[in-house]
Amino acid sequence: MIELKTNTEIEEMKPAGRFVGGILRDLQEFTKVGTNLLEIDEFVHQRIVDRPGAESCYVDYAPDFGTGPFAHYICTSVNDAVLHGVPYDYNLKDGDLVSLDLAINVDGWVADSAVSFVVGKDKDPEDLRLIKCTEEALAAGIAAAQPGNRLGDISHAIGDVARAYGYPINLEFGGHGVGRIMHGDPHVPNDGRAHHGYKLRPGLVIAIEPWFLKTTDEIYQDPKDGWTLRSEDGSRGAHSEHTIAITEAGPQILTVRD
Repeated sequence: MIELKTNTEIEEMKPAGRFVGGILRDLQEFTKVGTNLLEIDEFVHQRIVDRPGAESCYVDYAPDFGTGPFAHYICTSVNDAVLHGVPYDYNLKDGDLVSLDLAINVDGWVADSAVSFVVGKDKDPEDLRLIKCTEEALAAGIAAAQPGNRLGDISHAIGDVARAYGYPINLEFGGHGVGRIMHGDPHVPNDGRAHHGYKLRPGLVIAIEPWFLKTTDEIYQDPKDGWTLRSEDGSRGAHSEHTIAITEAGPQILTVRD
């Protein structure tokens, strides 16, 4: 069921958004060549512990698309991994493409956001191009999230950017409603038909999350951890995400990082 938030409830969601956005901003500075993925996980754990009213949305999370409870505080996807990456004992190497996806509940409200970047100096231009595509697709999706538009307008705007870059699009995983829970209605695909679908109304809060792989739209679940989604052909992936609220004045980003 799609739930609309009041103006007061949207204001109550903003601390969670700022908290998640701030952690991702700080992690981009913290994460370097040699940083271990488990250090990133502990960084988030400590920030949650230090923030009154904050709870992880991931620890003990066990949806049907995973194998058992998640058991970590952040998703860390590296290179050919693009979604649901489980932190493990791995030291990042120069040129690794890292996607960090974070959802936290603060005082009963959830915010969800993701960012991708390359660590070190050996930055492959193709990796940077892929990341830029997800960021531009996210911006286009947010711009289309106007009251009176349709859900398909958001999806179509995202898909248009991916097509312009020449990247394939997977529709299995995408954006979603956000509120008291991390994943709610509606599902927000990363491609769709303009002027179709649910009519966007003030009070709708959603996570928009374009993610693309360089040369395929096929993914598989890593059997080693039962969670991490990787490209079928080994090509790299990138992922950008913000939680936004649709207001009468237009879309408002809740997970700001500045």
